[in-house]
Amino acid sequence: MRAVTQNAVGGPDVLVIAELPDPTPKAGEVLVRVKAAGINPVDGAVRAGYYPLLGEPPFILGWDISGTVEALGAGVTSFKVGDDVFGMPRFPKQAAAYAELAVVPADEIAPKPKRADHTWAGALPLAGLTVWQGLVRHGALQSGQRVLVHAGAGGVGHLAVQIAKARGAYVVATTSPGKLDFVRKLGADEVIDYTKGDFTSQISDIDLVLEPLGGDHADRSLKVLKPGGVLVSLLNVNDATRADASSRDIRVERMSVVPDREGLLELAGLIDAQKLAVHVARTFPLDQAGAAHAFLATRPIGKVALTI
Repeated sequence: MRAVTQNAVGGPDVLVIAELPDPTPKAGEVLVRVKAAGINPVDGAVRAGYYPLLGEPPFILGWDISGTVEALGAGVTSFKVGDDVFGMPRFPKQAAAYAELAVVPADEIAPKPKRADHTWAGALPLAGLTVWQGLVRHGALQSGQRVLVHAGAGGVGHLAVQIAKARGAYVVATTSPGKLDFVRKLGADEVIDYTKGDFTSQISDIDLVLEPLGGDHADRSLKVLKPGGVLVSLLNVNDATRADASSRDIRVERMSVVPDREGLLELAGLIDAQKLAVHVARTFPLDQAGAAHAFLATRPIGKVALTI
């Protein structure tokens, strides 16, 4: 099979195509012929050596997978050869999604949404599960609550706006000037141009914040949360911010996404009910993975994916 590998950490140019032996599924695993593989910021961080999840190279990046079942390992009865599936297997261990074939645990994938093509389904899992677990599991989002989504046009943010709306929330989102209309069309009730003043002076009484950006966003988000509110951060939150949150009766949840078949089924249900759409800014062939990483670094609207 062809796969994208790297022999050193560094810029996008370290990603190269290699011919590797076809993998074989073990007991409880499924061999998937990959049709699309989403690219996420964590992929770039691992590639560059900033986030050494996979140890020293060589390794194969990628966790977002959509494709067709090619073979079954012993004991797998939940799928059959030819089924279309999607998922985010093995994270944070190597899933090797940037390849023509990938072996994945059967209990970490789900049937592909019927209304999604492989590109949508391949771009959805990591960002979608991050939102689902962040808002619903960690944030305990309830209908009628006021939710603030930072970076509302991003890979995580554009899904968060839609999922929060589907759950009955009043959604406020921040974004840059050129993306305001896009976020409004997603259904956000209020959209804040973060270049025109501090968001803390424009909103208040927020029940739940989803914060994917880091920096001082977590600290400033505390100012708009009401007592009893929840700050869900995708990045580390320092002790001073946690102490400030405690003094304001605000719960802080630092989350890391995990494989989640139940969450995949929930996401698929939202897509098939036409309550969730995946915006893919651009796709690239497998042998242009480096160019795809460089494009993602420009912070496009929505997601970027490899199509195989």
